[in-house]
Amino acid sequence: MTPPGADVIDLPVGVFVILRDLIGDRIGAAFDDAHRDLLAVKLSPRLHALGLRSFLEYFYALKYSPGAADEWDRLTDALSVPETYFWREMDQVRALVDVLVPEHAAAARGPVRIWSAACATGEEPLTLALALAEAGWFERAEVVIEASDASPAALERAERGVYRERSFRALPPALRDKYFTPVGDGWQVDPRLHARVRYSRANLLDPAETHALATAPFVFCRNVYIYFSAATVGRVVGQFAARMPRPGNLFLGVSESLVRVKSAFELTEIGRAFVYVVRSSAPGVS
Repeated sequence: MTPPGADVIDLPVGVFVILRDLIGDRIGAAFDDAHRDLLAVKLSPRLHALGLRSFLEYFYALKYSPGAADEWDRLTDALSVPETYFWREMDQVRALVDVLVPEHAAAARGPVRIWSAACATGEEPLTLALALAEAGWFERAEVVIEASDASPAALERAERGVYRERSFRALPPALRDKYFTPVGDGWQVDPRLHARVRYSRANLLDPAETHALATAPFVFCRNVYIYFSAATVGRVVGQFAARMPRPGNLFLGVSESLVRVKSAFELTEIGRAFVYVVRSSAPGVS
């Protein structure tokens, strides 16, 4: 939000178009015409912080300034939507823990590697770690949980591991008491559980940053594609399919689908959840 006393800077239509296209190409976030004012509200504080008078100046700063890389970090933080919580959309997590991981272990396919893409402040990968811990999988198999996000601010909070009440609205109280300790005005995650997750910075549109992560057989990329254009979704899932082993499992949010894009993934019902699966017949890693 714009700081008190700081006005929202006007974002003319022409500048909006070139700015939104630049943002879409770089980080995938899509803003249609109806969201021009929203983009102005979210980014005006950045212009004030940089002493810029117009969004055209900001566009040139993002595109050509020597400090553009740092400003892209700040922009990503400003546009991030870290609305998440523990124990969210658990049917998919149960399908992973109760069906897919046992199948993976029985087939001796190697370590159980899970990637929580766009992990925001860490609630999703910690939910995965907690569910696997409760099922005893850390004692029965080698489990590796990777978590990434494009927002440095979100990752900083995830690595701190302190959460407020809003993050616990779906988590059973007994599990909160077992895996978290009250501290100040929040709850600190148990260091032993926290250590199960490895955090890193990754832009989903940059193959160099997702190259190794996308080789996991289980990828959670939930409630991300609702902010992407269909073309961007196709580009990202294509990169996933090219790197994932067979079978590879992609978990999307309940309000998301791949119906508008052509991909190697097939929608499959596993347990009580729907999962996108890429099978051995699809093109993959050479």
